Amino acid sequence: MSATAPTSAALTADLPTIQALAAPDMQAVDALIRRRLASDVLLINQVAEHIVSAGGKRLRPMLVVLAGRACGAGGPDHHQLAAIIEFIHTSTLLHDDVVDESDLRRGRSTANAIWGNAASVLVGDFLYSRSFQLMVELDSMEVMRILADTTNRIAEGEVLQLLHVHNPDTDEAAYLQVIERKTAVLFAAGTRLGALAAGADAATCQKLHDFGMELGYAFQIADDVLDYAADANDLGKNLGDDLAEGKATLPLIHAIRESDADTRERLRGIVQRGDADAMPEVLAAIHASGGLEYSRERARVHAEAAQRALDGLPENDAIAALRGLAKYAVDRAY
Repeated sequence: MSATAPTSAALTADLPTIQALAAPDMQAVDALIRRRLASDVLLINQVAEHIVSAGGKRLRPMLVVLAGRACGAGGPDHHQLAAIIEFIHTSTLLHDDVVDESDLRRGRSTANAIWGNAASVLVGDFLYSRSFQLMVELDSMEVMRILADTTNRIAEGEVLQLLHVHNPDTDEAAYLQVIERKTAVLFAAGTRLGALAAGADAATCQKLHDFGMELGYAFQIADDVLDYAADANDLGKNLGDDLAEGKATLPLIHAIRESDADTRERLRGIVQRGDADAMPEVLAAIHASGGLEYSRERARVHAEAAQRALDGLPENDAIAALRGLAKYAVDRAY
């Protein structure tokens, strides 16, 4: 860390301050990502560049480098692990957009909307396999075990979510099971790997893993709230996409559970049909049941658990930044 790095107290304030702390590492990560995206197959370069250049907050690779710094280390191995995590995440985005038939992500046309489903799936496969090439280069059986287990869990989560599409009986437990596998396990892998590569002991690695898992839950629940509450221009995708895809996320699950019998049956039918035109009716039921408030509170519970997971670790700027990210996860507007 440079001598001019922001103080720990400032790091809990907002995302830009945290990003400034991580910026030198993230510049190295981005450079590595672009070098290792390269292929002599032109279409791979075009599709991969489209989705990587769309930006986003790069939260998952940032967690790797911050977890490493929290444990007193950083450098090329952390940058490579961060790139691996980002490649895995990006490949899942390409596959998700095909499965969900999405046409907008981060305010831009999805790769499948431009190049078609086949190209998106196959370039997603390229990114998966490139991530495994990168992890083999690190020559660590423990790194490979963690990432192999993580990618397998993510694939299970994709299938679990598919089983719940257009299913009005999806309950909160089933919803959380999907979140754990689709989102939280990759957050947890990133923070655990950051600690592991820093030479942290088993207890510290577990604390950082637990932080990542709880942060993943908080982030995804908050994301699902935004699908019913955000400004579409800020969100970068179409509001109500989850509803159109027949996905019952927590605000709607809560509304179905808490509404009167007639409203419940109406909502069940809307989920079964994936009726995006019924968005005003769904929003009214969610507001009447307190679904947004309930879901935000559930996200806050997980964010607070994430912060508690860091208790007992030596306080430094990176730990403060991780705490700030837990706060950001539930306070953001997009």
